[in-house]
Amino acid sequence: MNISERIKAFVELGEFLEQFSEAESLKKENCLNDLFYEDFNVLLAKVSVENLWFTPKHVRASISGICHFLNQSNIEEWLKSYDTAGESTGIKVAVIMAGNIPMVGFHDMMCVLLCGHTFIGKLSSKDNQLLDFIAKLLIHINPEFEILIQFNIGQLNNSIGFDALIATGSNNSARYFDAYFSRYPNIIRKNRNAVAVISGKESSEEIHALGDDIFMYFGLGCRNVSKLYLPEGYDVKQLFEHWTGFAFAIDHSKYANNYEYQRSLLLMNKINHFDNGFLLLTENKDIASPVGVVYYEFYSELNDIELKLKQDSDKIQCIVGTVLSKAIPFGKAQTPQLWEYADDVDTMHFLTKIKLDHDI
Repeated sequence: MNISERIKAFVELGEFLEQFSEAESLKKENCLNDLFYEDFNVLLAKVSVENLWFTPKHVRASISGICHFLNQSNIEEWLKSYDTAGESTGIKVAVIMAGNIPMVGFHDMMCVLLCGHTFIGKLSSKDNQLLDFIAKLLIHINPEFEILIQFNIGQLNNSIGFDALIATGSNNSARYFDAYFSRYPNIIRKNRNAVAVISGKESSEEIHALGDDIFMYFGLGCRNVSKLYLPEGYDVKQLFEHWTGFAFAIDHSKYANNYEYQRSLLLMNKINHFDNGFLLLTENKDIASPVGVVYYEFYSELNDIELKLKQDSDKIQCIVGTVLSKAIPFGKAQTPQLWEYADDVDTMHFLTKIKLDHDI
């Protein structure tokens, strides 16, 4: 299977998934529908029952983000920068996936397969069905994927037989991965969060869009905004006026439990905060905030905050706003481009370097 065939398979996958990217499935003419349409619809409902964090809205948002990747011109433009293999390489790449948001490991899976490597996926127990179904779709589109896609349901260890590793998890699990798999070429990702820099000149539409960056996936994703940098004198309470449309979050039992717990801690410890009934804002220099809470910090000069963000770059996944050169627009934190890599580590470069340099 050459690179053109691999690209074609992912484009066809995107055309199928696009039917499920809106609030309700919209069936179109697609050659995969007879075998897979109804089963995928059933699976979407099932995963939302088995993992309450994976609401139907958020599962479909994740699918929409994947479809955003999967058009031919987008993929071909992205791959121009890399020397991908014409045929399968025989290199096996183990990918340990997180389970914080639906199909969070899809981009890694796609990168491995487009490079012509064999993908060995270790799925999270919190998200262990969706990517397995995606694999079945790819294999049906092109049966040559069958020998390139494996899922490991047991403990991932040296006996599995892999040549490189990509692992995503907490700071604690990253230490474990580094200790056990350091002899392999690897990418090991730790905890990160998104931050937003507000100038005070934003439109109401921009601040509303920031609400998407905060509330999507209930704040569990590494690209969710957990910290706000505000200009001195900024009226924090005015933010709530733009986020009333996100009050639905408090109707979710798990989110509500987290919100109530954090609210109790703030009250018991007499920590100043703002509360609109479904989100807590409190001043804190940390970047990662608990579910139901967003931290904020005031700044006087943009240059100072830019320097601070550079110093904290190992904790930051992306920066949202309009006033810093590397910032992405409000509302776009959860729809990265193919080339916007997690932890700012070029996954495709890493994978193609294995092909060129790693003696297997």
